[in-house]
Amino acid sequence: MEFFADTAETKEIAELSDFGMIDGVTTNPSLIKKSGRDVFQVLEEICDIVDGPVSAEVVAVKSEDMVTEGRRLAQIATNIAVKVPLTLDGLKACKILSSEGKMVNVTLCFSSNQALLAAKAGATFISPFIGRLDDLGMNGMNLIEDIRVIYDNYAFETKILAASIRSPVHVSESALAGADVVTVPPAIIKKLAHHPLTDKGLQSFLADWDQTGMRIV
Repeated sequence: MEFFADTAETKEIAELSDFGMIDGVTTNPSLIKKSGRDVFQVLEEICDIVDGPVSAEVVAVKSEDMVTEGRRLAQIATNIAVKVPLTLDGLKACKILSSEGKMVNVTLCFSSNQALLAAKAGATFISPFIGRLDDLGMNGMNLIEDIRVIYDNYAFETKILAASIRSPVHVSESALAGADVVTVPPAIIKKLAHHPLTDKGLQSFLADWDQTGMRIV
């Protein structure tokens, strides 16, 4: 499974990239606002840091305007994935942009029918929002599982990108459910490496090693 960092903070992205933890990045208007920086400048920097897909979202609501914005965003770098909302206009824009050879991430997916339409429109990625479904008392993982079955039934090449990840449990459950990609806030990515038994075991090993009086180098 591929890991994308869900952030527009270039320092965080560079740190995770140095660790070899991420394969791409997802941004959205809220994350760009949080960064407090010019959208084109920050996206250019992100694309210089990572080689994988970098999702950049359109803000238009009409298909023709989405296409215009998508083409402009795609000019930033060859690894830009144009992000469009899962509306009828968004699907139309997806069809046009994907037919031009551009990567397209269809976002704000909350049903398997929506995911089916996105695949038909040629989406590179479909982004089901797990956490937001959980917030409504639903099980977001059921959606991942349903999309996986549908896509496998018809050999759709669209990748399932699990989004709105709220915890390390969401990451492991997404992997078990068959997601191709998971996009995760940097803080949660770092938590994946932590376990109290790992810390306890390391402390024990180091304590025993100190008692030997030996050195490796």
